Amino acid sequence: MRLEQDTLGSFELTDQQYYGLQTARAVVNFPILGQPIHPDLVLALVQIKKAAVLTHLANKHIDSTIGQAINQACDDVLAGALADQFIVDAFQGGAGTSAHMNVNEVLANRALELIGAAKGDYTKIHPIDHVNLYQSTNDVFPTAVRIAAINRLKSVSEAFARLQTTLQAKEQEFATVLKVGRTQLQDAVPVTLGQEFGAWAQAIARDRWRLYKVEERLRQVNIGGTAVGTGINAPRKYLFTMIDKLREVTGIGLARADYLMDPTQNNDVFVEVSGLLKTAAVNLTKLANDLRLLASGPRAGFGEIRLPALQSGSSIMPGKVNPVMPEAVNQVAYQVMANDLAITLAAQGGQLELNAFLPLIAHNLLQMLDLLDHVIPLFIDKCIVGIEADVDRCQALLNNSTAIVTALTGYIGYDQAAAIAKESLATGTTVSALLLQKGLLTAQQLEIILKPETMTSPGIPGSK
Repeated sequence: MRLEQDTLGSFELTDQQYYGLQTARAVVNFPILGQPIHPDLVLALVQIKKAAVLTHLANKHIDSTIGQAINQACDDVLAGALADQFIVDAFQGGAGTSAHMNVNEVLANRALELIGAAKGDYTKIHPIDHVNLYQSTNDVFPTAVRIAAINRLKSVSEAFARLQTTLQAKEQEFATVLKVGRTQLQDAVPVTLGQEFGAWAQAIARDRWRLYKVEERLRQVNIGGTAVGTGINAPRKYLFTMIDKLREVTGIGLARADYLMDPTQNNDVFVEVSGLLKTAAVNLTKLANDLRLLASGPRAGFGEIRLPALQSGSSIMPGKVNPVMPEAVNQVAYQVMANDLAITLAAQGGQLELNAFLPLIAHNLLQMLDLLDHVIPLFIDKCIVGIEADVDRCQALLNNSTAIVTALTGYIGYDQAAAIAKESLATGTTVSALLLQKGLLTAQQLEIILKPETMTSPGIPGSK
């Protein structure tokens, strides 16, 4: 056991606890969510600490023995050690100070262990004087959120790229499957099933591109700005060396912001990223909803496509199979939209030189990225890849609808086409049969008109 104390009091800690009294106090103060900060955020914080100590060693601002011990402690954590020591709740007051100190204390105590000193012997290696040298929560935490978000964004962008490719493959597969196109859930004009998949692919392509490009906004960091962006207590040499070391450690093309006070207090970049994730969620919801509609039935709905059957759909209705994967996508999308609102409120709630609500922004943003990164591969592999077209059903619905009359206006005129549609609905006779009965078109003409390429390709004129 060891006793740690500061001006606010003391805490008794075990020898197995690498964190110190500030972490222990935060655990007592913030038992809110019951979930610690995101593991990627922890790793980003440790990467910053590693870059900082390498900077100090290069500039000879720290004793080499202390610096090497801190560097090794960072490497240990980055390799997966001590993951259970980062325990501060994701929801915390203090703009991230508690989470930041959790990292400082764990690294300090691991470094003490490496030089053979007792945990808590901060006269040898101190969490603030050494691990946090020339740093502040207010430049470290925002920088760490950016690093963590960039790493998660790469994976999410790749997931959207794969979704786009999968939809495009289905576009080709279903290129000749003619069906009813609907506007406002009413029969409209003929389309191909492939065209519907192609339209979805276009929307996802825009999401992919937007998320790929927005990473650039996150690369400008305020590290070196310390408390409010003025760089107080940090030597000028540290400012320039630190960003170089941070690029090396993270492998990300980070850049020091031109005006360090800006990213210290303004979090609009996170709102921008969140807004694009929300936009992507909107497109995912539209896609999932459309698939559920087209697969509805199987007998009493549209039934134009078949989704892979993943599990029994009811505890009381035998044989029922539900579109569970699109439903899961819907739920993720709704949560992403909710997170976006939380981020928006937190970002506008900042005051003057600092935003105290960055922990909420970090939690919601990284959760959004995690949810999308997890659900999109499932959506692809367990749903979209296995979608089948019910060609006969598509053709039957098209034959029995009035959707083809729009394609006839170039041949028989609008008024006559409208009259044919009205008679078809009143008598139950198909449009094609009426056209032949009335001698308005020949069977050969109808065959040409009803080909997928004639019905759905732009620029093909009517014969009239």
